[in-house]
Amino acid sequence: MKHHPVLTPFVLVLMALIHPVSPLHAEEINYRLKWLYNVSVIGDVYAEAKGFFDREGLKVSVKEGGPERDPIKELEMGYAQFGVASADQIIRALSKGSPIVVIAQLFQKNPLQWMYRPEKIRIDGASDLRGKRIGITYGGNDETIMRTILAQAGIRENDVRLYSVRYDYTPFYQARVDLWPVYVNAQAVIIRQKLDQAGEKTALFNPEELGIRFVANSVITSGKLLADHPEWVHRFRTGLLEGWKEAMDPAHAKDALQTLARFDRDTAPEIMAEQLAETRKLVRPDGVAAVGAIDEAAWKQTEQILLSRKIITKPVHVERFLIR
Repeated sequence: MKHHPVLTPFVLVLMALIHPVSPLHAEEINYRLKWLYNVSVIGDVYAEAKGFFDREGLKVSVKEGGPERDPIKELEMGYAQFGVASADQIIRALSKGSPIVVIAQLFQKNPLQWMYRPEKIRIDGASDLRGKRIGITYGGNDETIMRTILAQAGIRENDVRLYSVRYDYTPFYQARVDLWPVYVNAQAVIIRQKLDQAGEKTALFNPEELGIRFVANSVITSGKLLADHPEWVHRFRTGLLEGWKEAMDPAHAKDALQTLARFDRDTAPEIMAEQLAETRKLVRPDGVAAVGAIDEAAWKQTEQILLSRKIITKPVHVERFLIR
């Protein structure tokens, strides 16, 4: 583990040594996901289903997220001990004094990109966004990212047409919107297949190609739990990341997909298999990055983006809350 705002690594190790296995097997640990069951949580449900938490002496309940669930609030209120949130959510919470810390970064690359039809429009760079109708989710991180892209390119808001995105893809299917925000490992696979069947080609506009590194799903816990029970945090993180590592291993793809299918009953098996392949590129790009590795530089850039957009009013120095 890296440094903690209060505790030094030496103290954390010492506390772990003087708190041996304790009655962790009797503890009910709740892990609140960020969103509904889909491919983006495959490693989480796999870790639970395949006993990776049990091996660490922990009884963990992985709980579905969704629009009415707020993992950060649940940590603050003690309803959950661990959770998943995106970096912008975490940094906004830290700016308001939330006592949370980050213990793992599940995606090394942000899955958010914009899909478009290359036969209708050409997007070689940010300047090509002028005059286009662009879908954004108002209040979402895609709005923050797109406004950052426009600002960096010197494009005024009245030089584009922003379209409010909902859960219905119909406006994009009907070509009423030029660029549609998608997660490349989830909706993009579904939309691409549908348009392929209609004989339409698709392409993706990737903010990372413009140098924008905006951290996505990461694992959080409370600073108090880390201080009081560092051994719990260590064992939870170990079990979780071992589960993710195996779920991302092509040799275990069949097991991983069968496990996810128990939770996500709406996605066709062939779609889910393609989604898993795309997720693998985000979690272990080029097969190099360690599963769960925290990219401090990307976190700092994410904080700077939020500052530049005035989403937070002062620095939180997020690196102080990244525990490795």
